[in-house]
Amino acid sequence: MRLLHTSDWHLGRAFHRVTMLGAQAEFIAHLVRTVRERDVDAVVVAGDVYDRAVPPLAAVELFDDALHRLADLGVPTVMISGNHDSARRLGVGAGLIGRAGIHLRTEPSACGTPVVLRDGFGDVAFYGLPYLEPALVKDEFGVEKAGHEQVLGAAMERVRADLAARARGTRSVVLAHAFVTGGEASDSERDITVGGVAAVPAGVFDGVDYVALGHLHGCQTLTERVRYSGSPLPYSFSEAGHRKSMWLVELDGDGAVSAERVDCPVPRPLARIRGGLEELLADPALARHEEAWVEATLTDPVRPAEPMARLSERFPHTLSLVFDPERAPDDPDVSYARRLAGRGDQQIAEDFVAHVRGAGPDAREQAVLRDAFDAVRADRTVREVAG
Repeated sequence: MRLLHTSDWHLGRAFHRVTMLGAQAEFIAHLVRTVRERDVDAVVVAGDVYDRAVPPLAAVELFDDALHRLADLGVPTVMISGNHDSARRLGVGAGLIGRAGIHLRTEPSACGTPVVLRDGFGDVAFYGLPYLEPALVKDEFGVEKAGHEQVLGAAMERVRADLAARARGTRSVVLAHAFVTGGEASDSERDITVGGVAAVPAGVFDGVDYVALGHLHGCQTLTERVRYSGSPLPYSFSEAGHRKSMWLVELDGDGAVSAERVDCPVPRPLARIRGGLEELLADPALARHEEAWVEATLTDPVRPAEPMARLSERFPHTLSLVFDPERAPDDPDVSYARRLAGRGDQQIAEDFVAHVRGAGPDAREQAVLRDAFDAVRADRTVREVAG
């Protein structure tokens, strides 16, 4: 069976205030062409179809167009909701849409109920594990600790139990939206840390033939059977080094996996350039970036006049301007943002306690801070779904 694995479309998202709807429509057209030209048997979309719980109408219309075009091909599609999606909204009409071969899996309770497709070698069971917000699903899965590893582990127990009851030789594909240990993050993914832990071990998914992951925006191979497709388009300058693609996966009769990357069309390359303003304007080596979307970091000790206007004369698609004067780390004028770079919310809070009290929080206080951040993030998720 030949699968096309994609994820993290983020329909409706902009890139530094530049609309991406046109590029997203081009990606959908590319996806449909690939399905048709490469004789794909099934499409899997591993979450974050939309960029937010209540997407703009134009994004909903693009998704509707994608569903119609995939259904017209007669090729089954399995989709799950991600942490940016509203699972309840995305799942509206799932039963009816499923009759057209588009299978939306957004309910945590259905993790152990697969979409079963058949090829010349027998059945392939597709299990959709939507993003599982631990605080919201811990009761569903009967876990005492509301953590990513615990709820995903419980969901996978249901998958393995269902698979064990099926005919011998049934192959299996799991779709999941999670941060798996070994994956490399970028700046454009929303933090899903719970209890100080964001990642789950890849071993959680043992026992299935292929795991189609979503959430991280870089295409990555964690093992031959566990892969991220990454986002088809860039959504932050931290993705400047990414090759945007999908996985074309071959699953043979014995469950062996082979995979090929299929490149996605991107509207412009990304470039991150750094130096003094005059240096950036004069350096001939930067000519290759003149048509790219540019993030420029200026290191001038004194902020130059009209830097964006001057940069745009050479780099007309400059979208981000960062000031990072070259100073010693202990210079009192080092910016607050620079001092906070690389620190998470928990560390910033702990540093604040140390600053005002003269000593950092003890283990009990650290746990209180973690619980507070977890509660705020879970409440935000509930509000997004309800809104």
